[in-house]
Amino acid sequence: MRALRVVVVGAGGQLGAAVTCAFEGHEVLPFNRHELDIADARRVRSLARCRPDVIINCAAYNEVDAAEDHPDLAMGINSDAVRLLAGAAETAGAAFVHYSSDFVFDGQAERPYDERDAPHPLSMYGQSKAAGEQSAACVAHHYVLRLASVFGGRAGEGRGGSTTIDRMISRMRAGEEVRAFSDRTVTPSYTHDVASTTRRLVEMAAPVGLYHCVASGATTWSTLAGEIAIMLGSSSNVRATPAAEAPPTRAQRPNNCALSNSKLAALGIVMPTWQDALARHIHSTSAVSTGRRELSV
Repeated sequence: MRALRVVVVGAGGQLGAAVTCAFEGHEVLPFNRHELDIADARRVRSLARCRPDVIINCAAYNEVDAAEDHPDLAMGINSDAVRLLAGAAETAGAAFVHYSSDFVFDGQAERPYDERDAPHPLSMYGQSKAAGEQSAACVAHHYVLRLASVFGGRAGEGRGGSTTIDRMISRMRAGEEVRAFSDRTVTPSYTHDVASTTRRLVEMAAPVGLYHCVASGATTWSTLAGEIAIMLGSSSNVRATPAAEAPPTRAQRPNNCALSNSKLAALGIVMPTWQDALARHIHSTSAVSTGRRELSV
């Protein structure tokens, strides 16, 4: 296929950095948050002058608890700015890719959620992400990918190095105890797998719409933590803790965050298991911490 001109917004974050790398071979125009304020309507509209084939939005407001106190800020970035970006894509005749969250659901389902399930967010953050999905759909050629418990990236790349999974890895490498929820179910998303799936969807001109993009297989946080300990050969103690025993948070979290990848699978895109993704991430961070040359993943 011909090389595409791909605009990546939020390219300085952990997901944006992975997406920028994943589109190697195409003409990529990356913009970090200092280079493009997505709330600036004039600047966003000017993206159309780049004549992109695809605009990929990796920028987001991810402060779940703070969103309860700053709802306008969360909605402004996660929905209003998304509508501006979608408008720029529409003007340019470009495809638009946007990322959403498992927090659009209330976590009461007894099975993994699929794309047919109606959102019912518990928090302002979840509400803003659900609204963002509608904003992204304003352009006909759109892909909305729901992610969950995103990990990957490097320190200095957005939240890279500071995610829940990264904190677990750091504590285990230090031989410290790790407390993890025994009754919260997740299907985490590895940035490199999300990025490569994004490229496949765009290149194959997949049917537009909503997709869940997470690792295959669901797990609890405590089981995931135990797997990290095994992979690291760590002697750290993993203490499985019910969510009810944790200190209260400003925003309510869903207990069952598992998402189904069945829609991607129907296109022939099979996401790696969470164990496989976790092993690759640990190998990657180990290579950096010991000064070895990092392998491409």
